[in-house]
Amino acid sequence: MEVNTMQAIGAGLFAFALLHTFAAKSLEGLAHRYPRHAGLFHLLGEVEVIFGFWAFVLIVVMALVSGGAKAIAYAESRQYTEPLFVFVVMVVAASRPVLEIVRHFLMLVARLTPIRTSLALAWLGLAAVPLMGSLITEPAAMTLAALMLAPQIFRQGIPEWLKYGALGVLFVNVSIGGTLTPYAAPPVLMVASAWNWDTAFMASTFGWKSGISVLINATGITFLLRSHIHEEDASVIDDPAPQVPLLVSVIHLAFLAAVVILAHHPVLFLGLFLLFLGYTQAYERYQSPLILKEGLLVGFFLAGLVVLGGMQQWWLQPIVSSLGPTALFFGALGLTAITDNAALTYLGSLIVGMSDQAKYMLVAGAVAGGGLTVIANAPNPAGVALLRRGFNDESIGAVGLLLGALPPTAVAALFFLL
Repeated sequence: MEVNTMQAIGAGLFAFALLHTFAAKSLEGLAHRYPRHAGLFHLLGEVEVIFGFWAFVLIVVMALVSGGAKAIAYAESRQYTEPLFVFVVMVVAASRPVLEIVRHFLMLVARLTPIRTSLALAWLGLAAVPLMGSLITEPAAMTLAALMLAPQIFRQGIPEWLKYGALGVLFVNVSIGGTLTPYAAPPVLMVASAWNWDTAFMASTFGWKSGISVLINATGITFLLRSHIHEEDASVIDDPAPQVPLLVSVIHLAFLAAVVILAHHPVLFLGLFLLFLGYTQAYERYQSPLILKEGLLVGFFLAGLVVLGGMQQWWLQPIVSSLGPTALFFGALGLTAITDNAALTYLGSLIVGMSDQAKYMLVAGAVAGGGLTVIANAPNPAGVALLRRGFNDESIGAVGLLLGALPPTAVAALFFLL
């Protein structure tokens, strides 16, 4: 394989970005040790900033090596629909009227269960909401689940290892919970049209396996958390005052549905988002502050991943195309930890002559490994942005996430291999 200069530089910068991700928590620690430069260390310790930062480094280096025109042409040739969509759907899904109507529904369901309401709510947040991702998309499900679980699980007073365990379950369940339909999970979306995978195929091939895995994972971590979740945690979620009128919540849900339907048309869903911002200003008394900062950081992270990931095809595609079905499953599962799973399945869709079994194994491995790292699945940065304040140093460590995600990943892998 002949590798040109920019391909080698792109792979090297991608490796630096991965190492930077694993070192992010250490940089947050340095901010406390050296307060004079705390701002810089906090900036470089922001997981959402890392890939955007290294993407800018790549463009600058490309301009120096190949010329400014080629660097600009490369940056403008990348597809940024997914980062834009994740930003918009995060902000809309996290608006107070949407959260209230979902909370009230889950509270009603929780009160009908034979276990404590607080435990039932935690279980529903880790199981039902990720499965809802098959309808409302995975980024929206991640946003809703993170905001609902934060006051119950991701807070001070919960052992750190249990928080990482719950985070791993949430990330894995969101990754596999969106596979009941062909449009909700980014790695499935990349291949559904090319391989003619419809909802019936997804539900019968992936859906039931994902559903069982999600239930097992959520039940296991909820059992471990049972002594740390109290009834007063449920009262935080069921905050009744002040009430949002049902019509306002319905209009917000309509905005969310429209954004999901128009997910592949950024001009339209961005225009709709601007209209949504105007509506929230018109009825400001029913709103909480929108999570614009968190959404923008996540969008920046994903856009950086798009720019850096575009330079990795030369080494990723030969690996994917050379593996047999079973090896492809474990290869995809492992590669997903160091690259976005949607990018991985997209490369697979370009391979001519893949067998049906190989196609299944590629996607199954990619979604099963979607919780192993922050970059493994597009919604993960949203979860990190919303939940990191509940961890020590307000930072989520890559090693802690990896260890927390291994058990639920193993459960998902077992069922996908059946």
